Amino acid sequence: MQILSQICTKCGKISLLKDFLCMFLEREVTNMNKAAVFFGTGYEEIEALTVVDLLRRAGIETVCVAVDNETYVTGSHNISVAMDAKVDALDFDCFDILVCPGGMPGTKNLEACTKLTEQLRKFYERGKLIAAICAAPSIFGHMGLLEGKRACIYPGMEAELSGAEVCFDKVVKSGNIITSRGMGTAIAFSLEIIASLLDQETADELSEKIVYIG
Repeated sequence: MQILSQICTKCGKISLLKDFLCMFLEREVTNMNKAAVFFGTGYEEIEALTVVDLLRRAGIETVCVAVDNETYVTGSHNISVAMDAKVDALDFDCFDILVCPGGMPGTKNLEACTKLTEQLRKFYERGKLIAAICAAPSIFGHMGLLEGKRACIYPGMEAELSGAEVCFDKVVKSGNIITSRGMGTAIAFSLEIIASLLDQETADELSEKIVYIG
């Protein structure tokens, strides 16, 4: 009887441990940060793929989304990339940030995607993060989302930042909006997204690992 009691006690402890581990893993999966990066034909390859690369290195689940619902999307320098998802089938509610790369005509193709702009507005109104780089901050300006915000954009396009306090930093975070200036600031842009989704320490550690000299 004593041996049976000991076995039952051990089994009980194992069962409790199993339940605890399941709860922990479920919580970790639920709390995992998730980013959507949107690709329109003519996107700027470095701006888009730097974000995808660095966010994934930081452990952030990052999904490449085709706004034209194609399997592959071709950038402004004729580089085609396989997509993870199509915008019409995307569950926007499971994402923590929406990211718009620049490039032409990529930026115009993003802005022409009604489903994307509707969700950008919803994210903004709910206080969730939205981000854009190079020419893409113009989308936020045209939507009236930059009123009273600080923002930056590709040089020469400052007039597109309607209502914003125009800045000339590499990257600017103002409220729940992150903007950046171009291909050369793509790493700084990505690190700011990581700091916003995770923490500054994680961003700094990754910056050191990739030998980024900001």
